[in-house]
Amino acid sequence: MAATDERTPASLQPSRPSPRRPPRDGYGVYVYPNSFFRYEGEWKGGKKHGHGKLLFKDGSYYEGEFVDGEITGEGYQHWAWSGNTYSGQFVLGEPQGHGIMKYKVGGHYEGELLHGLREGQGFLEDQDGQVYQGSFHDNKRHGRGQMIFKNGDKYEGDWVRDQRQGHGVLCCADGSTYEGQWHNDVFSGLGRLAHCSGVTYCGMFINGHPAAQAKKIVIVGPEVLEVFQGSPFTLNVQLQQDDGEIAKSESGRMLKISAGVRYVQLPAYSEVSFFKMDEDHMETPIETPFGFQCISYPLSIPKAWGLESGSTMEGARADILLPKRDSEPVLDSGAFHGQGDTPSILPARRYDSCCPAACRRVQQGHAEFADIFLGPPPPGMQPVLFLPGMLETGNSPKGGQNPPEVAFTVQEPPEGTRPDGTTVEPSTAAYLGEYVAMICDVTTPPFLGHRLPTTFKHLRVLARGDSQWPHVPEAHPEALG
Repeated sequence: MAATDERTPASLQPSRPSPRRPPRDGYGVYVYPNSFFRYEGEWKGGKKHGHGKLLFKDGSYYEGEFVDGEITGEGYQHWAWSGNTYSGQFVLGEPQGHGIMKYKVGGHYEGELLHGLREGQGFLEDQDGQVYQGSFHDNKRHGRGQMIFKNGDKYEGDWVRDQRQGHGVLCCADGSTYEGQWHNDVFSGLGRLAHCSGVTYCGMFINGHPAAQAKKIVIVGPEVLEVFQGSPFTLNVQLQQDDGEIAKSESGRMLKISAGVRYVQLPAYSEVSFFKMDEDHMETPIETPFGFQCISYPLSIPKAWGLESGSTMEGARADILLPKRDSEPVLDSGAFHGQGDTPSILPARRYDSCCPAACRRVQQGHAEFADIFLGPPPPGMQPVLFLPGMLETGNSPKGGQNPPEVAFTVQEPPEGTRPDGTTVEPSTAAYLGEYVAMICDVTTPPFLGHRLPTTFKHLRVLARGDSQWPHVPEAHPEALG
């Protein structure tokens, strides 16, 4: 049977019976006995050789070079069942060498292949727009490579079977970075995490989490810190792990100091406190671990805290009075940032960092709040003392009887005149009594999605020369003046 006319493409020629044997030489069309394959193109010695097109009954096809009957050389293949296409080098019917694979679901691969699989160096973009460039083995990312994730994070380092493993550097879109060891696609081993909040952790990681991470804030010192009236005091703070060890691997967490004064209630009469509050200044009392509540109280701190190193004013004393609204504690928010394509580090946006006057940054698990003063009572706070004779057990007035009388404490009032008419200058220090210092974690954004719970220190302000706290009868919860 004569070969197909070479001057007219086979697809446009009239239908003719297929030859019983493949053409020997030149251009021809042959349908194989199983009717699944159909070839049109060049022949040599009865074998497909040169340029041709092999069509499959399912709609797939290959067009390109043939050598001695095999698909070998440059060509283009379309797979009907997947919709994928490949353009590049072939060896014995398989994509092999260098080529471009385009995927119907989206994305493409350009690089080296072996037996139809990604092998060697290549560039892969997936359907989500994520890009990997580097080494491949057995169709997987394997060896050294760089990945850009859809959220903007970038990783450069070692890969094992499509997972980050070995040593690598992750640069997050929010500014956080991690450099160190990886295993099973998470931080594992020694590494250094620099969080966008300013916190750094340098040490061991286990299953994506710092192994020696701080879990609590501790103010060192006696259970009750006694402070003489008008004298400064210093609080030494530690970040500790669950086992009580200092979290020396962690630095940069922002801690804020605030204060409170004991809140005393006499339910039989009315709500009163060590300081009588104007209605405009009333606030919700703060629970403490010492068996009583407190209301916020201002602190005075050195202005030098906020000066840069080397400043000509460094070391100068200039009090900054913290208003009540700045002294409210920030409790553990419990915020959580879920995992995405990279380990849970932060939401993908950068926060502006700030260092308020009342804040200090932790260095290797330590922070110090030095030269703090409990300032004078602010406007709206007046110290009061209940007359002991009116508060004896069993003598509480009932019915229409009058409530107990109140009087100014034996300390001087904040300002005004004494009963003898002499002038009283405004107080420059806190009155005697029970106070609370609070240290809270205000790191922004929270380190790894969580803030440490607020810690408290019980303070007692004593008159100079007092060796111990004045006795207060248990039956009379009035605050001393």
